[in-house]
Amino acid sequence: MNKKIVIIGLDCASPNLIFDEFFDDLPNLRKIMENGVYNELESTIPPITVPAWMSMFTGKDPGELGIYGFTNRQNYDYHSFSLVSSKSVKYKKLWDIFTQKGKQNIVIGVPLTYPPSPLKGHMITGFLTPSFESNYTYPKYLKNELTANTGHFIFDVNDFRTEDKERLLKDIYEMTDNHFKIANYLARNKRWDLFVMVEMGTDRIHHGFWALHDKKHPKHIKSRFNSAIRDYYIHLDNKIGEFLNGIHGDFDVIIVSDHGIKPMYGGIAINDWLIKKGYLVLKEYPKKPVSINKLIREKKIDWSKTKVWGNGGYHGKLFFNIKGREPLGVIEKNELDNFKTKLIQELKDIKNEDGNEMNTNVYEPQKIYNKVNNIPPDLIVYFDDLSWRCQGTIGNESIYTHNNDIGPDDANHASHGIFISNNKILKINKITDFFNSIVYNYLSD
Repeated sequence: MNKKIVIIGLDCASPNLIFDEFFDDLPNLRKIMENGVYNELESTIPPITVPAWMSMFTGKDPGELGIYGFTNRQNYDYHSFSLVSSKSVKYKKLWDIFTQKGKQNIVIGVPLTYPPSPLKGHMITGFLTPSFESNYTYPKYLKNELTANTGHFIFDVNDFRTEDKERLLKDIYEMTDNHFKIANYLARNKRWDLFVMVEMGTDRIHHGFWALHDKKHPKHIKSRFNSAIRDYYIHLDNKIGEFLNGIHGDFDVIIVSDHGIKPMYGGIAINDWLIKKGYLVLKEYPKKPVSINKLIREKKIDWSKTKVWGNGGYHGKLFFNIKGREPLGVIEKNELDNFKTKLIQELKDIKNEDGNEMNTNVYEPQKIYNKVNNIPPDLIVYFDDLSWRCQGTIGNESIYTHNNDIGPDDANHASHGIFISNNKILKINKITDFFNSIVYNYLSD
């Protein structure tokens, strides 16, 4: 198929909202759905921006990528976590394959593209770009061209976990309008066969306004921001329509997301729970909640008595202290399987604060990925199927918390995003199937 293709990624866009709740409010997306195909798209484990987008654009699962989140262990020391970048991605991306085939590409705002790598065409890197002063375009001259014609690319909104909803809403709209202004400029002034852009505004508005949108959320209140998410989706639909209507010639379009969104009802302070179980031992207990990584840096953990510790996030990441692997490991390797089985069951047995069962899932990387590269967490935990986040702090009054330890946020990621296309031939149900399906349908001779 020798046809141009537009891929618009909407980070965190929800099938519940687009396919149901807002369906009648989104004429441009609805037109594509009614005349094409659409379905829920199964995300990665875990369903987070990094690594999900790169799983989509390489066809590799997080284990094959060796990327398990925004930060990854570099070695088996206790403090070796570092931020990932485009250099962490060892596989060819979709635009690399198009480049090899002599096709022109435009790539805008895809997470894990900084620093930019050469391709046939033009690239603007994603929201992990450190600053406007960075070299965030390929070719380098594109940065000055954008400054002269559209203004610089806005990578993200600052501090989206905030109580200042008015400022946040203004910043989200400004970012989205900026992205589509630049997309329109590049689509109309550069040659391309593959056009890829990822919009982060959908993610930021969900995390900033979910409790105000969701009438069933425990923190829902009447507010002038109750319609903020709906209004933004309507605005976004208009921007997508304007963009697609401005493109000349024959092309296919795909609208896709890396994961969905769902209400978050609280957090489990996993390290405080591990302390109660005797699996994590401190030399000194903090007087107020602090990050476990701070305690590790300050050498406040007694590794000679510690079997497990955890990092927080929308899901939990647990690490074992194994003898012969970690510097001060204590779990004997011949005891590891029994301990792991016991711990998994104990995690699943954690009840919510009302004493009710939680639908907690615990994943072992070696059992869920095609291959395991680099250093994964030993266990990945979804508390109550991601209705509860995992708190990374230690020193909480209870293992149950209702304030996010990294700022106001009442939504968690859901395991399914969206797939929409005007091309009815495309049948893509999993993120990891996306890459091969596009290559087969658009580049096969």
